[in-house]
Formats: sequence, structure tokens, C-alpha cells
Amino acid sequence: MSAQPKAFPVSWDQFHRDCKALAWRLMGPGKEQNQWTAIVAITRGGLVPAAIIARELGIRTIETVCIASYHEYKDQGELEVIKGVHLDAVKEDGGKGVLVIDDLTDTGATARKVREMLPNAHIATVYAKPTGVPMADTFVTEVSQDTWIYFPWDMEMSYVEPISGLGDG
Repeated sequence: MSAQPKAFPVSWDQFHRDCKALAWRLMGPGKEQNQWTAIVAITRGGLVPAAIIARELGIRTIETVCIASYHEYKDQGELEVIKGVHLDAVKEDGGKGVLVIDDLTDTGATARKVREMLPNAHIATVYAKPTGVPMADTFVTEVSQDTWIYFPWDMEMSYVEPISGLGDG
């Protein structure tokens, strides 16, 4: 990540709209209504979009895979699989019919790790950066690699400097 990443704050309303847009794409033309048998949410970032998408697509079977990649909310570090996929229905046929959900694919490392566990699963993310795009089967919004997305669960209300750096003065 560059020294001065671009900030991309996402509100709860925007995130919810983007998750619904992802659900629409997952049900798009040529896709069967009930093609997805289960969701695997990549924790923690995939939990909120997985809940929204599960509701929109009528999916009741939800499993998690717990992988830590960001440490101290700064940089991506070495991947640590804290909990693998345990639901037998998800592991059948290499994850065929399984929808893997995450908030973001940045470098693609986390998605690559999940792809090793579930090679036939469909990986969908709300946001994607160029390096991570090849690992996502479906996503809604691409942002530049030097952009830091501030998700609503990571923010509180406070003053923000204008992009120019020139205050209200």
C-alpha cells in the first residue's frame, strides 16, 4: 500500500445498496433461481454482506471460514486460517453450488486460500481491487489498488478534511 492511500468511506446505506446489487448480479440472466445451496462467509468482513445476500436470495445454510489477513488494520500480513469450513454440505463436490462471500478482494490471497478449500465454489465480493479481481467470480465495484475502503463498522462520525487538504479556513 502506498504512503498516502486514497480514502473511500462507505456508509451503511451505500454498503446495503451495494450488497443488494451483488445479490442481483448473482441472480442475473442465465442464472437459476435456486442454484446456490449454501453461503460461506469469510470472516469478519464477509459476515454483513453474507447476511444481506442470504436474505435476498433466500439461502438458509450459512457457514464461515475464518482467515486473518489484515493485522492492526494497517497492512496485509501472512494469512492465518483460524477456522476452516466444517459443514459437510458445503464441502461436497468441492463446493459446487456454494457461494463464498467477502466484503473485499484486495490482493486475492484470501480468496485464493478459500479456492484451495472449495475449488468449485463461486466467490463473490462487494468490492475488488485490480490485483484481487482475477480471484472474484462476481463483484460490484472496483477501486484502485491504492484505495483504503473504510467500512461502516470501522467508522464513527467525525470531521473529515477536504481532499485538497485545504480546511474550511
